[in-house]
Amino acid sequence: QVQLVESGGDLVQVGGSLRLACTASGFTFNGYFISWYRQAPEKERELVARINPSGVNADYADSVKGRFTISRDNAMRTVYLQMNSLKSEDTAVYLCNVPRRNLWGRGTQVTVSS
Repeated sequence: QVQLVESGGDLVQVGGSLRLACTASGFTFNGYFISWYRQAPEKERELVARINPSGVNADYADSVKGRFTISRDNAMRTVYLQMNSLKSEDTAVYLCNVPRRNLWGRGTQVTVSS
């Protein structure tokens, strides 16, 4: 079955850290760019970060640069999003995406509490 499954979302305090994971199945994982998006209530879906197939190159939204790090383990078919120095405005559902396949996971909720 072709799917993406996110995990790792939680309730955390401002300044805290979380690591999200996105595990893929059903397709050749190491051939694709993988992106993390987030969707906050009443806001447009925002591209947070993306990583190339080898994991060497990554891009970030300005709002998370220096705080978030995307990485991947192709052997484990998993992409990670390490989130540090979390802010209340990081609160959102975080979703994993494979752009070339238009494939989305269901998301994982991150809530940053002050």
